[in-house]
Amino acid sequence: MRTESLLSMEFAAARFPQINATNHSMIDGEISRFPKPLRTFAAVAAILIMITGLMGNLLTIVALCKYPKVRNVTAAFIISLCVADFIFCVLVLPFDSIRFVNSGWTDVRFLCVLVPFLRYGNVGVSLLCVGAITVNRFIMISQNSLYGKVYKKHWIAVMIAFCYLFSYGMQVPTLVGAWGKFDYDSNLETCSIVKDSKGRSSKTFLFVTGFIIPCIVIVGCYAKIFWVVHSSESRMRKHASPTIKSPHTPGRDTREIKQKRSEWRITKMVLAIFLSFVACYLPITIVKVTDPEVRYPGLHVMGYLLLYFASCVNPIIYVIMNKQYRQAYAGVISCSKIRASLTPHGSSNPGQNNYGQDYSKDYSKTMVSTVSMAMNPVVRKSELPDDYL
Repeated sequence: MRTESLLSMEFAAARFPQINATNHSMIDGEISRFPKPLRTFAAVAAILIMITGLMGNLLTIVALCKYPKVRNVTAAFIISLCVADFIFCVLVLPFDSIRFVNSGWTDVRFLCVLVPFLRYGNVGVSLLCVGAITVNRFIMISQNSLYGKVYKKHWIAVMIAFCYLFSYGMQVPTLVGAWGKFDYDSNLETCSIVKDSKGRSSKTFLFVTGFIIPCIVIVGCYAKIFWVVHSSESRMRKHASPTIKSPHTPGRDTREIKQKRSEWRITKMVLAIFLSFVACYLPITIVKVTDPEVRYPGLHVMGYLLLYFASCVNPIIYVIMNKQYRQAYAGVISCSKIRASLTPHGSSNPGQNNYGQDYSKDYSKTMVSTVSMAMNPVVRKSELPDDYL
């Protein structure tokens, strides 16, 4: 009966275009293939994710921009990632959450193109930013001599711009109708990428390449990182042997061990981001490839919710795994008590603007710079340059 009603409505819409303005919402409200309890659960979950993502990403952006001690090269990419996720929460999730209970907005042609364009574009930016952060860790740990040459201010800007331009550029063929099109998908009951008049669609290609390529890059980088860290730990254990007679070596080795351990903690945080990336994007990729006709709507809904969750999970990881991020968040919220501990040399002027610094001169003993200091002589505070963080 439901199938016959659906066919009747689509036939009527084709014969009488004037009723097309309401057919989508009628399908969703009366004969949706998604059970009502499932749609209600999905709508509530999407709204909660949206609120968490808005607060978490905005807090991260403000904290990283405001406090010099956590503002460095990796922070630039993390800010870019949070900006993309914030845009996703502001411009995409409101529509994607409402569509589970009422998809009336899908009848507005402009929104039916804009929302999926932003959805897939921002997802692509997030994936590329996660990859860029991992490559940053890879160069920092395994190719440290190149770090200062690669991560200068203008190259950082180019890398971030590439993440946005490439991701949204991949949507252009669909946007102009040359490879699928953005339109209402009756299987998903929302606006998405659908086949064009020639039966072509870019959706499967975008999902597969968008997941597999970053995954290969990230896995390759982490394989090298693990090898370098393991080799370094073995070397430091040998150097730390009590049989060494040099009066300076034990202290230096101790500093290197502490610095390597600190760097490894940050690397584990980035690894956690990658694992969350796999958990959030792999299910929807599998579902899209194996069930294009939406025979199992529940799997699609859960896949979308995991995709949405990716927009708010990174700030949660930062809070759990990084003490200085927790301090920066607390400083933004409290606006007073711990600012001094987050300011260079305990300065009483935490708001001092250091945005003009060259990120390649990152001497900070925080998040991204520990390996650099481990591989260079330790200097006295009086010998540090003026732009020391």
